[in-house]
Amino acid sequence: MKNNRLITIVVALLSLVGIVLFLMTMGVDSEDKVAMSDAVSPLVTYSLVLLMLTAAVTVLASVFSLFKNPAALKKALLGILAMGVLLVISYMFSSDGQVIGANNELVAEAGSSVSKNTSTGIWLSIILIVIAGGFFVWDLLKGLVKS
Repeated sequence: MKNNRLITIVVALLSLVGIVLFLMTMGVDSEDKVAMSDAVSPLVTYSLVLLMLTAAVTVLASVFSLFKNPAALKKALLGILAMGVLLVISYMFSSDGQVIGANNELVAEAGSSVSKNTSTGIWLSIILIVIAGGFFVWDLLKGLVKS
């Protein structure tokens, strides 16, 4: 009961700060770019700080809950290991040729790490899509056999 009350108070205070910062942007002339930037900057900073705090609390809570449940920790570590193996496979398949953008401009030189990492990300996505598609088809076939 006491924790719920504390959480409600903290959420109310955070909301109040956000509302005040938002209202500060409403009173600024939209034609005055410098004043608008000065008014919006604290709101953006506040939003980024809240986002980072939320992400940190979420990750820490997840990690602590994993350590409380060894079976879940084992599954999580196996999942991370599997993703690592897929990342290594993707890296082996990736090319380090030059990358040309949609407007025919050079995005990355041949042999650069940007080119290699981009290709690795594309290959990883392809591999994950194929795996997901395989599981989808497997589940579909299982459903057809049961009915």
